[in-house]
Formats: sequence, C-alpha cells, structure tokens
Amino acid sequence: MSEYTIDCKGKILGRTASEIALILQGKKNSNYNPRLEGEDKVIVKNIDGLILTGRKLSQKVYYSHTTQIGHLKERKIKDVIEKHGMEWVLKKAVLRMLPKNKLQARRIKRLIIEK
Repeated sequence: MSEYTIDCKGKILGRTASEIALILQGKKNSNYNPRLEGEDKVIVKNIDGLILTGRKLSQKVYYSHTTQIGHLKERKIKDVIEKHGMEWVLKKAVLRMLPKNKLQARRIKRLIIEK
C-alpha cells in the first residue's frame, strides 16, 4: 500500500482528476488487476490552486433530476464552488472518471482532500 501526495497548485482540474482516478484504480502498480479494489491512497493538497480552463466558470453545468416531470435542476460550476468549494468539484470529477461498479464507493473513500 502506498500513498501518493498531489499538490494541485497550478494544475488543471480534469488532468488532475484523471491522474487521481488511475491511482485509485491501482493502475500504477505492477500487480494491477481490474477486478480488485486497489490499495493506493491519494492525498490532495492546495485544492484552491486548481485551474479551470476556458469558459467553464460560466458554461459548465451540473444536472440533477428528482424523477418528477419537469424537475431537472441545473447548477453552474461557479455557484457550486461558492456553496461547496473546490473539494466537491474535484471529488465529483474523480467519481465520474472511475468505473461504475461496486468498487467505485470503496475507491473514492481512499481520496483524502486536505485544505
């Protein structure tokens, strides 16, 4: 079991999230097996130094639906950052990059975000 420390100062959100997703799956180890959870932990520091490229602050939208007709909710990333902070945005980006299976919840628990 190894721990990876990632300093996010000056790094791009998507590239950092994909790197974290690879580590959490265990693909950086020589004994990688897709059916196993993996053992590596990721510690993220300086999360406020992440960069959003392009016009994402004004254009990127998170959607959620309440299963009722006409209840599609839209939230811009600028409003999400104000309410929840960059921690939520990074965790959601990594979660969506992990495979959608029963190991996803166990893998995301090994992501530790420090302020």
